[in-house]
Amino acid sequence: MVGAVITVGLVGVILLEAPEPTRTVDEVMLSPEKYVDEEISLRGEVLDGSIDNSTMRFILHGSYHNITVEYLDASVSNGLDDNRTVYAQGILKFADGEYYLDSNLIKTSCPSKYEE
Repeated sequence: MVGAVITVGLVGVILLEAPEPTRTVDEVMLSPEKYVDEEISLRGEVLDGSIDNSTMRFILHGSYHNITVEYLDASVSNGLDDNRTVYAQGILKFADGEYYLDSNLIKTSCPSKYEE
């Protein structure tokens, strides 16, 4: 009986604490209004030449859409650079007619893992 209660409790915690899936830039930008003020996780590639360390912003692009990522208060892993695949987590915001991700976490892919 105790084992059943513990199992049900663990399943409940897993279901309630399941992380949001990582979405692509294109997926989010098809209907961005449904994600505004929500915490989301995005995956995309840093647009060449878009990193601006003075404003702490860069552009993340997919196949068809772009989104600006602001990383003022974000934890950023080493290797943030042009054309790198990036995982960015944060709150999707809408201001001045533009959607942007107010990021709190940025992780980059590690190219050395894929090099021979």
